[in-house]
Amino acid sequence: MKYLVLLLKVAFAVFLIFGGFNHFYKPEFYNGFIPDFLPKLAVNYIFGAIELLLGLGLFIKGYEKKSAYGIFLLMIAFLPIHIWDALKEFPAIGSKTAAYIRIIFQLLFITWAWFIYKKQQ
Repeated sequence: MKYLVLLLKVAFAVFLIFGGFNHFYKPEFYNGFIPDFLPKLAVNYIFGAIELLLGLGLFIKGYEKKSAYGIFLLMIAFLPIHIWDALKEFPAIGSKTAAYIRIIFQLLFITWAWFIYKKQQ
């Protein structure tokens, strides 16, 4: 079980670090997910930085549990955005099917983060 938790933690950390980096590398990709009344670039960069920090936190002894909980909360915060996207006529993610699959993945990410959180000392 110890190695499974380590594998899941490292995989999620790498995923988040890559995702956070991508917010800075390709910010236009995320524009469709950010409501028009918000400053898109600022919101994009803020959440990219949060993803990077939380992903890195999973590698830092003493911060793993806090980072996992932060990721859990972040994934919950992202869930309404993905539901909103799925309900749009033309989802930002590309298609209705992809948008619904993305919701399923978001639920998986929430569960994944909670599992890591519960298994940390």
